[in-house]
Amino acid sequence: MRRRCTAVLLMISSLVSLVALCAIFIYSHVVSDPLASSAPALRLSQGDEGEGETCSICFEPWTTSGEHRLATLRCGHLFGYTCIARWVKGQGQRARCPQCNKKTKRTDIVLLYARKLRALDNTEQESMKRSLEQEHSLRRKAELESAQCRLKLQVMTDECGELHKQLQELKTLMAQPGCGPSQSSATSLSGLFQRQDSTQGGHYVFSKAVLVSQVGGCRVLSYCEPLSCLLASQPSPHTSLVPGCGVKKMSTLNLKVCQYIPIHVKQIRGLAFNRQADSLLLSAALDNTIKLTSLMTNTVVQTYNTGKPVWSCCWCLDNNNYVYAGLSNGSVLVYDTRDTSTHVQELQPLRSRCPVASLSYVPRAASSSFPCGGLIAGSLDGGCFWEQVGGTTYRPHMLPLETGGCTDIQVQPESRHCLVTYRPGRSKPSLRCVLMELNRTPQQDATQEPSCSCYPVQTFSAGSSCKLLTKNAVFRSPAGEGSTLVCAGDEATNSIMVWDAGSGSLIQKLSADLPVLDICPFEVNQGSYLASLTEKMLKIYKWE
Repeated sequence: MRRRCTAVLLMISSLVSLVALCAIFIYSHVVSDPLASSAPALRLSQGDEGEGETCSICFEPWTTSGEHRLATLRCGHLFGYTCIARWVKGQGQRARCPQCNKKTKRTDIVLLYARKLRALDNTEQESMKRSLEQEHSLRRKAELESAQCRLKLQVMTDECGELHKQLQELKTLMAQPGCGPSQSSATSLSGLFQRQDSTQGGHYVFSKAVLVSQVGGCRVLSYCEPLSCLLASQPSPHTSLVPGCGVKKMSTLNLKVCQYIPIHVKQIRGLAFNRQADSLLLSAALDNTIKLTSLMTNTVVQTYNTGKPVWSCCWCLDNNNYVYAGLSNGSVLVYDTRDTSTHVQELQPLRSRCPVASLSYVPRAASSSFPCGGLIAGSLDGGCFWEQVGGTTYRPHMLPLETGGCTDIQVQPESRHCLVTYRPGRSKPSLRCVLMELNRTPQQDATQEPSCSCYPVQTFSAGSSCKLLTKNAVFRSPAGEGSTLVCAGDEATNSIMVWDAGSGSLIQKLSADLPVLDICPFEVNQGSYLASLTEKMLKIYKWE
């Protein structure tokens, strides 16, 4: 028993000695090689640094030439050429990228010619670029608001100066000797009445001339009230870059040309706006189209192909969804802006197929002696009133006009008058503008439809030349009290003649230097103006 215990003790002591020797050996090995413990971390660090220089398949650096040169797949991951070629070939049709697992094939392998690839972190640079663009945008917005404020300030300064001038006049009248309070008041009232009378008997004064086109070719003129700008048709100023024709915008606030908007391929013959404040311009041209152009974005938003050259156009003032196009064959096409395919109605000419030189819409007025609403189409053969019965249904009424000499018909909707222009002839050798009142004959019985007609009220004579189809104007006088003015271009003297429609007397003659093609009255900032368009120039006259 004692021998067995002694053997166990010897065995335990030998095991303890062996463990001690192993511990000493391990400690001495670690101390003698201190870099051994950091080798994995070093290898990991070297792997991170060489990640952009080694193939992810064989973990060997790729080369700039030879079999293991740099290559890539469609997904953009980089490999050695032999490695990725062997990988794709080994997988066959089910080959995928070793890194992103996207499908690939042998033809997707592309060799790259680069000695070394490095990715530059430009995140901060791109962020700075976005910030700079945002600052530029805010600056442009602030400059625009500043310009608008300066313009408003100028308008208010002018109005303040005018009021200050009137105040000084009243103070001068009150300071006259011998004028008591009652006499001063009477004198002031008398002066105000005299000023009012002189305003009612005012006249147009030349304000500014603007060059629209150096080569000529201007034709029609229109005014956009929501944007306070005039639009004149003209050929493209840069025919080599932007051929065709368009309109030039001119601000009536500062009387400066804004920009040119290309619209048509051939000459524009008609411009018109509706009564809505959407700034949609309707234009008609000889390129067999009418177009709707948004002046908010200066782009064409709708095009209608008429199949024939268009000589005139207008909006339906009772329903802004309808527009009219007067064609060269005498027909009038009715378009619904909600239907972009084709026209919804064609109004055939009742007489000859002369081009429709003018189109004007007369809105309905229930309280008027002429309550009808409809379209007046004018041509060299005369005029026709297309009464709008309902929807796209129209009833024609031939107007009792002279045949063979009618060049233009314009409408004054409020007074229910129309101005008919006749060119000179053998029996009447001068240009004539006849102011006519529209009337309606009531029906005699239930079977007879009421007829619409017109009769002459006043006749105005101008020069003996009329080679151009000048668009004249009839409108309410800026003097007020229901008076009406008639303006017509006189080719014989290159001027604009202004008549009072009530008395028939010639008020004044405005020099234009060239034959006038179109006349457009407008109002802006409580001032009344008259614009005249020649082949090259736009002239503005102010009522004073």
